[in-house]
Amino acid sequence: MGLVSDGLDRAAQKAFTRPIPKSAGAQMRYLVKQLKGTRAVAELLGVSQRTVERYVRDQIRRPRADLAQRLADAVRARWQPRIREQARRQAATSTGLMIDTRARFGFTAAPGSTDDARLRHLTLALPPEHAARLFDAQAAGATEQQLRALTAEALGEVYFRDNGRRAHGLEVELTDVEQLDFDL
Repeated sequence: MGLVSDGLDRAAQKAFTRPIPKSAGAQMRYLVKQLKGTRAVAELLGVSQRTVERYVRDQIRRPRADLAQRLADAVRARWQPRIREQARRQAATSTGLMIDTRARFGFTAAPGSTDDARLRHLTLALPPEHAARLFDAQAAGATEQQLRALTAEALGEVYFRDNGRRAHGLEVELTDVEQLDFDL
């Protein structure tokens, strides 16, 4: 995945009402139930079907570090889909998104103004229409570059152009992203 897509997923995960299962056995049982079989879980995690069966029966309790991370990520990606969708819908219709980023912003502006990229740290609220565009693009399978362009466009509209009150015609480009976090 990418920086923007992962940030949007982490923001939706903050809406979870219950924590994900802690033990490896409980996580495996959850995945087996979700994917309807041990073979699909084994293919997803890159282990044998027999290994999955051993985790389900609690014959193996502690996975290797890399398997534990893949297992937790797979569970987190499927955990509470209705809660996640409800949080995204609410952000897209009423509350919007908070964005916290430290990145280099480049500009295409009128002649006579500077277009040198500057490193800025911005924390601001994006209105629901921008949140809806980001979530819709992510759901449609947009690339990381497209999501960055949508994020830059939203930041340009809200911060730099102040919702159409200044800097008409200013195009914003988001480059050298050091940090990017979203919150619902």
